[in-house]
Amino acid sequence: MSGGAGMSGAGTPTRLTARQVIDHVVDPGTFVGWDAPVSYTPHDAAYEADLQASRERSGEDESVITGEGRVRGRRVALVVCEFRFLAGSIGVAAADRLVQAIERATREGLPLLAGPSSGGTRMQEGTLAFLSMVKITAAVRRHKEAGLPYLVYLRHPTTGGVMASWGSLGHITVAEPGALVGFLGPRVFEALYGRAFPSGVQLAENLHEKGIIDAVLPADELADTVHRVLSLLQPEPATNVPAPDTLSVAPSSAPAWESVERSRNPRRPGVRTLLRYGAADVLPLNGTGQGEKDHGLLLALASFGQVPCVVLGQERPRPGSDTALGPAALREARRGMRLAEELDLPLLTLIDTAGAALSREAEEGGLAGEIARCLNDLVGLQCPTVSVLLGQGAGGGALALLPADRTIAAWHSWLSPLPPEGASAIVHRDTDHGAEMAEHQGISASALHRHGVVDHLVDERPDAALEPAEFSRRLAAAIAWELASLRSQPRQAMLARRLTKYHRLGSADSAGIALL
Repeated sequence: MSGGAGMSGAGTPTRLTARQVIDHVVDPGTFVGWDAPVSYTPHDAAYEADLQASRERSGEDESVITGEGRVRGRRVALVVCEFRFLAGSIGVAAADRLVQAIERATREGLPLLAGPSSGGTRMQEGTLAFLSMVKITAAVRRHKEAGLPYLVYLRHPTTGGVMASWGSLGHITVAEPGALVGFLGPRVFEALYGRAFPSGVQLAENLHEKGIIDAVLPADELADTVHRVLSLLQPEPATNVPAPDTLSVAPSSAPAWESVERSRNPRRPGVRTLLRYGAADVLPLNGTGQGEKDHGLLLALASFGQVPCVVLGQERPRPGSDTALGPAALREARRGMRLAEELDLPLLTLIDTAGAALSREAEEGGLAGEIARCLNDLVGLQCPTVSVLLGQGAGGGALALLPADRTIAAWHSWLSPLPPEGASAIVHRDTDHGAEMAEHQGISASALHRHGVVDHLVDERPDAALEPAEFSRRLAAAIAWELASLRSQPRQAMLARRLTKYHRLGSADSAGIALL
């Protein structure tokens, strides 16, 4: 997803009507409205005059339009604000209309696209309108609990109670270019505090940079994006995935230290190379949705061999960049875990890290706690999980994404409590015994396979750095096979096997490896 056009004049966002937004996204002639005539509780003459003026100005009977249409042939429910009707504000009648539409989408098993553009709750209706955000939120929650996608397209402007409820609950959230998006309206801030709110803070582009929304997207790209997203979130049943040649790959005989050295080659293919050559479609997501993003982690939706999944990929270090995983990266990973679980998609984790971030900021940001919470989430995740040891696998940064139903490992990947030199420093008080420690600790993919940590090996011929495209395609075929195999398995039995796999490590019937 990427930014684009959608501005007019001197940097002012184009304010599309609700009907124009609907026309942009649904196939021509397919929209069917769901709205019944609204009824209001008694109100004063001034408010009645405001309502009548809004009806005449907008041509609509309320500030929201709901219904369904087809997006590239797929049925989709829509709830869209009309800003010309009292600034898109939500009163009791508008809230009831929203709730009825969301509940109907849930009953009929439809994905839901919301297009808010609103100043918030309707001041003329006071606290009752304000409290209506609770029932809208409850309806959205039930929709998501049913495993149905909820997508949000934030339009200019979206503020107040709308942004603080159903505008911020999307599985995936994008905004139109230049849109003002935030909690407090700038005019209200200025009236209350006597000074202007800092410019640019609530701009859609800034929120994307901060990891609050996934993309900035003009309306004319909305239909294609919704189609891509829903193809990944609600795929057609996959055809039989062919068994990969890697099922018969034997462990490498290379010494552990050789694998460590090969894994550190800057030319070794990482997560982006794998996705480029091995995935059928990739849709990057962005940040935690809570104001954080970390370049050490790639979060995306992707498809391998017709099987879609949520991808959490650790980024290999690049010259001049620090990609060590910090707490924000792990919070972003946990967002991906929730997304996979809510939509019953497989989760794929790609491990390739020299270690988690070691800094004051990481400690004060709760790094250890985030590693623990990742482990807690992964061991009990109610969806299929596949982890891949792609290269380096040092310390808590690697451990945080490891637990899975099936683990694939490249020949020259490895997993250890610390880089071997760090282990040498602890045991020998120098870094000269790295090779010895690597062998002694059993960190290689071959040792991990022998002890049952790794289930599936992917060979390198003889080094992935020398054949990045071919290696990525082999690995992708292995991933597709494992994902497809897991999708058909009963969830409770799968979860029990996952827990047993790690419970047996170090027991009498397993040689065991000290992973902690």
